[in-house]
Amino acid sequence: MDPLLLVGIAAAAIAILLFTVIKLKWPAFVALLFVAVLTALAGGIPVQDVVPLMIEGMGGTLGSVALLVGLGAMLGGIIERTGGAEVIAHAAARVLGEKRLAQALLISSGLVAIPIFFDVAFIILVPIIFAFAKAAGHRAPIAIGMPVAVFMVFIHNTVPPHPGIVGSTTLLGQDLMGLVTLCGIVLAIPMCVLVHLVGRRVTARAFVLTSDIQEKYAGAGAADFAAVGAEADGSRRGDRAAGSHAAASRSADGAVLAGEDGPGAIGGSAVAVADGSVAGRRPPASLVIALILLPILLIAVGTVGGLLVEEGSTAAAVVSFVGAPAFALLVATLAAMYLLGLMHGWGRAQISEVMDGALGPAAIVILVTGAGGVFAKVLTETGVGDAVSGLLLDAGVPILLLAFLVALAFKVAQGSGTVATLSAAGIVQGTVMAGDYSSMQVVLIILAIGLGSVSLSHINDSGFWIATKFLGLSVADGLRTWTVLTSALGFTSMLLLSLVWMVV
Repeated sequence: MDPLLLVGIAAAAIAILLFTVIKLKWPAFVALLFVAVLTALAGGIPVQDVVPLMIEGMGGTLGSVALLVGLGAMLGGIIERTGGAEVIAHAAARVLGEKRLAQALLISSGLVAIPIFFDVAFIILVPIIFAFAKAAGHRAPIAIGMPVAVFMVFIHNTVPPHPGIVGSTTLLGQDLMGLVTLCGIVLAIPMCVLVHLVGRRVTARAFVLTSDIQEKYAGAGAADFAAVGAEADGSRRGDRAAGSHAAASRSADGAVLAGEDGPGAIGGSAVAVADGSVAGRRPPASLVIALILLPILLIAVGTVGGLLVEEGSTAAAVVSFVGAPAFALLVATLAAMYLLGLMHGWGRAQISEVMDGALGPAAIVILVTGAGGVFAKVLTETGVGDAVSGLLLDAGVPILLLAFLVALAFKVAQGSGTVATLSAAGIVQGTVMAGDYSSMQVVLIILAIGLGSVSLSHINDSGFWIATKFLGLSVADGLRTWTVLTSALGFTSMLLLSLVWMVV
């Protein structure tokens, strides 16, 4: 088929996708499947082959996505319910001192954001943000809260096991999941410093908060680190606000569907299970951090060890098995079930309820990611993706920048990072697979797609509303803070990737 006609089909498919998601408010899962069918038919796929092609695309994507997102959700769910986010934040504050509360919470939020979805992770940190901001003497929680929110959403878009980055890695280089994880974490380190420095300038002005947040912040108590230190060993018991996990359920595009924990929820040491009725001791921060780092260390063993042992040897097979992201997350999840659950007073049935409850929101994301895989498969099989990529490459756009710009265009247009990531991966998939790119170059392309899906985030992104609502900002102030910071991290990271690309 003529390349220009294929490009026209791509433009029409994107237009229909945006129309169904933005105007008709269709669920992303249905919209992606509908557009995939139309694109397949328009691209010359025989009618009898359309559904088998959809099944192939869904199955090929869900293999890794279901394992990693599901296990990651379970690990994050049990850490969330045991108060792990709180103990990490307070431990960091004790280590860095009360004069560095913003830095302590920023580092803590980065750890928490690795296993827990952005919206849930941010909401459970809101009471801590209020208490830390009060202790630091800030007039409003934005000074601490906005950099935390932006850093967490950055990690959500660039570090597995989160769905968008897992989906694009599955499409472009499934065996590179471990390397993508390590590189994403390495990239997050300088971005933590950047969001802190830029965030201080962006949030320096006075903000007019919404009346409800003004009232909540006025009534919030400052964090008492002496009291927290006394109960760090888990010897004291109390009630923690029930249902923080139920406070936020992910919709297909990551929107919050219900409720919130109020600022008054801070300070509890007990955990609420699925019915919100069971209390237990808070775990030590060292244990929670160890459980978060455990899968990362196992992945590092597999990735680095694979370079040191002889290919095809028994040692190589063992290292590959130990370092497989799915196995690493399984080990960490099982360890969390025992160490955070049974050792802190939960019964087996209660642990099961918490773990199963974590899969509900994850299932929606997994299905949307699978639908994105269907659309990507259709783009590849029809040649639409190759036509679009080829047109831009012929115009002199480098593949790394192409991946970033395509994801950015989808993100700005419709808001969902998952849809943006998977659509961009589908468009460049054929070019990447056919190109003579090294493993590291493919990893950089995958990360560039993730960066495109976080940059220029604005009012059509559910993350924008989560951050502004819980911090009490107007739309204009959200654009001045959230949008500026996400763009600063996305574009700066892209510059770093471009420098690395020149030497790999």
